Amino acid sequence: MRYCIAFSYDGKNYFGYQIQPNQISVQEELEKALSTILREHIKITAAGRTDTGVHAKKMFAHWDTNTEVGEDLVKRLNGFLPPDIAVRSIFKVTPDFHARFDAIYRTYEYYISLDKNPFTRNSAWQHWKRSLDLDLMNKACGYLFDYNDFTSFSKLNTDTKTNLCEIYKAEWVKDGELLIFTISANRFLRNMVRAIVGTMVDIGLKKIPPEELKTIIEKKHRNMAGSSAPAQGLFLVDVGYDWNRFIRE
Repeated sequence: MRYCIAFSYDGKNYFGYQIQPNQISVQEELEKALSTILREHIKITAAGRTDTGVHAKKMFAHWDTNTEVGEDLVKRLNGFLPPDIAVRSIFKVTPDFHARFDAIYRTYEYYISLDKNPFTRNSAWQHWKRSLDLDLMNKACGYLFDYNDFTSFSKLNTDTKTNLCEIYKAEWVKDGELLIFTISANRFLRNMVRAIVGTMVDIGLKKIPPEELKTIIEKKHRNMAGSSAPAQGLFLVDVGYDWNRFIRE
């Protein structure tokens, strides 16, 4: 039987989602909890991987098991897991469901704090010393839709086979003393959102004009773009699927 798990986590204490040698990861904590409770070796496959310090409000993963999962598993897992990882729901899916390859879109939000706020220091980029021009940053967002090769915003030396992505949404909004960047696409490259945000901040600071974003993208080289924004401001907020195809009773 194949099950899907929806969960969220605060990434502050983890070296990213994916298991890696000698480092603590979200995947390791989840697999350890599932394996202990179900009393079998469980390996989960998630919709993607987040980098060190990045958070997720909504992440999905699937796993196979010979054990019939009861409704109490969510509560049992939450009792076993550390306080910075929370399971939201668990449900049965068809055997062909794949949390990564069947995702239709992924949506991220990036938070910038416009005032010195000790309560958002672990969940937003504290950028209060210099003002940002929101209109210029949103003008730059419009150029993202004209391209699908985002090599300039990809981490160097990755094992990615293609740097093509289709962006569905990209916009900045001001909410009180927060600037929130929302970006949705069919897929993202490693470090892509943080590199885009860092470049957008350069535009908001008027270091470069919005139109320069087109040249940055067309050059297809990471050195053309701005520095990566700090990890703590980035949240994976949604992953979309055609659930009508995959959910089983």
